[in-house]
Amino acid sequence: MSEKVIENNKVVVIGEVISDFTFSHEVFGEGFYLTEILVNRLSDQVDVIPLMVSERLMDINADYKGLTVKVNGQFRSYNRHEGMRNRLVLSVFVREVEFVEEFTDYTKTNQIFLDGYICKEPIYRKTPLGREIADLLVAVNRPYGKSDYIPCIAWGRNARYASSFDVGGRVKIWGRVQSREYVKKIDEVDSEKRVAYEVSVSKLEYVE
Repeated sequence: MSEKVIENNKVVVIGEVISDFTFSHEVFGEGFYLTEILVNRLSDQVDVIPLMVSERLMDINADYKGLTVKVNGQFRSYNRHEGMRNRLVLSVFVREVEFVEEFTDYTKTNQIFLDGYICKEPIYRKTPLGREIADLLVAVNRPYGKSDYIPCIAWGRNARYASSFDVGGRVKIWGRVQSREYVKKIDEVDSEKRVAYEVSVSKLEYVE
């Protein structure tokens, strides 16, 4: 696999393991499992980030809860069929993992770099308090003709800048992976709480 392709999607997260492994899928006899880590923000908030881990990389029967791990990988997406609809499911695909004894520098707990293409018209809006926001959907190429579709959210002057991006235009993004709870309306009566994952943009560059 070419290093150039791997360079366009890089994630480093450090956090505390908070769940057991659950089976996700199998590829050519290799099992992949999901677990979650708790990642501290600089504020008092935390993000709960899902990791996709190969059974060849970690012992999926071991109990790692409470341990701190540093993960290098990629932010990946796949479509999961739910009834008549497809749902975009995101997780950090783990390439390397190490256990960390003690960690205090929270500025380095959550970093992502993406180099991809705008695949939907940016949605620019303002909050009731006047804060500017832009939602972007970025397609990041993978080997063998595949792509990951990553939702990104920009704020302030970055949002204003991103609002002018053309569909198909190339963009480089630096930021962090974040989790956000929201309520999904199922029908007239029922709704359920869900978690969305996206990239909170700290810096971005439109590549002409």
